[in-house]
Amino acid sequence: MGFMANIKGNMALKAHNKGDLAKARELYEEAIAGGLLSARPMLGYAILLIRAGEYEKAMELLKKTQKAPDLTPERRSQLFVDYAACLAKTGELRKGVKLLARQHDRQPTGLTYETLGYLYVEYLLPENKPVADEYTEITAEEGEELPEGEMTVEQKQAFLDARWQAEIAQAKALLDASVDYDDESAVSLDNMGQFLYRVLGDVEGAKVWFEKAHAEKPEQVDSLWFLSRYDLAAGDTAAAIEKLETALQGRMSPLNFANREMIEAELARLRGI
Repeated sequence: MGFMANIKGNMALKAHNKGDLAKARELYEEAIAGGLLSARPMLGYAILLIRAGEYEKAMELLKKTQKAPDLTPERRSQLFVDYAACLAKTGELRKGVKLLARQHDRQPTGLTYETLGYLYVEYLLPENKPVADEYTEITAEEGEELPEGEMTVEQKQAFLDARWQAEIAQAKALLDASVDYDDESAVSLDNMGQFLYRVLGDVEGAKVWFEKAHAEKPEQVDSLWFLSRYDLAAGDTAAAIEKLETALQGRMSPLNFANREMIEAELARLRGI
């Protein structure tokens, strides 16, 4: 790594931390072109790219970052979290879940608990449940056994259903462990709420978890969104609007359920009622 590349990488981090994203990006690019191979600035640039929606570019950068000599165990966890998020955003959600689950098994951290919990929710939505037909290819994964001979469509569906239920059980175990690991993590509390609400359809059971998450972090975007659903169900449109207005001021990430456009559209709808 060139001396100037290292300097520019550090300068990019400083600009990034100050919120000067255009300058940070320029310096990150110059540092990378100069041979930068340092995990801290490279991970910083990856986050910038992810927030800009440039997932493919971020993934290529993260692959290079694996060779950085200063890739500590904590930074390696960050790398896997970011790579899994990119996979999820580029249509390979199950691959992202499996990748991050392996890393989490090796080194569980608060960040892997939070990110993996959310990815499980997105992956296990009822509309994502696989449906077999005669063209569906079934490949056994670790711990699975396939019946001998060619499988019928019914056998394929039964196999996929059993796998799906096993994955729901894995997700629930992970979410339980995440709130045991840190019962003050607003993200983990919200993940549990979303799992009950969106995956299992337990709307009433989810409410207490959203309330717990909101108590820990009143500005958390997704918790505010879902709590506004309860306000609307109770006929309190004003309370729902207030929560959504607060959500608009919160920090959003690519792994939020509710994005800015979605919240603004809902506010416009509610104000027009």
